[in-house]
Amino acid sequence: MSQNYGIQPPAPHVGGEHRPAARYLVLIDAGGVTVARLALASFEAVAEFDAGAEEVAVMTRGLHPVRGASGSEWDRALEGHSAAERAAAEVYTLDV
Repeated sequence: MSQNYGIQPPAPHVGGEHRPAARYLVLIDAGGVTVARLALASFEAVAEFDAGAEEVAVMTRGLHPVRGASGSEWDRALEGHSAAERAAAEVYTLDV
């Protein structure tokens, strides 16, 4: 008699290449709400979440932001944000 209660066991884990660690944290206004966006060293956006999350305080502890993300390297990662939002953004370079 089976002890799995009719639940299919999960498939074996298949190892694969992981995405590199995020290098930048951008705090930017998005229609009146501040969001946090993570980006790789290549400036590729990989995550977005509420800037009020506890993780933001942990990630930025001891770091000093650079004001503005108006450079062309940020165009893809921050598409949809206005020039004013991008100019007011705070960019943190994370210790990885």
